[in-house]
Amino acid sequence: MLSWLPYAVAGWIFLVGCFGLVTSRHLVHTVVCLNVVQSSTYLLLLAIGWTRGGTAPIFADIAHSRTVVDPVVQAMTLTDVVVGAAVTALLLALTIQVARRRGTVDPREMRSLEQESEE
Repeated sequence: MLSWLPYAVAGWIFLVGCFGLVTSRHLVHTVVCLNVVQSSTYLLLLAIGWTRGGTAPIFADIAHSRTVVDPVVQAMTLTDVVVGAAVTALLLALTIQVARRRGTVDPREMRSLEQESEE
């Protein structure tokens, strides 16, 4: 039963984040929903690399026949966290610039660039 549970939870978190993206009326809310979608990838990657009864892949103090978890997946998850933080910082900085230049953070209230160039 527990073998499919992390995948189902990751899918549910992904769908919740996508629903938030679709219904978002604020750019900061959109950035937060993108973070929720990305957090589902953390869970998915860790579920893929998990092994029942596995230990840390440090072979200095354990026998070589012992089951270990996959360290590549853990490294990919850490990289995903760092990239997510950088993307979040960039998107929030862009949101601040949009708020300064357009006067709103509601995507529906923003004028398009074509309308702005005609005026």
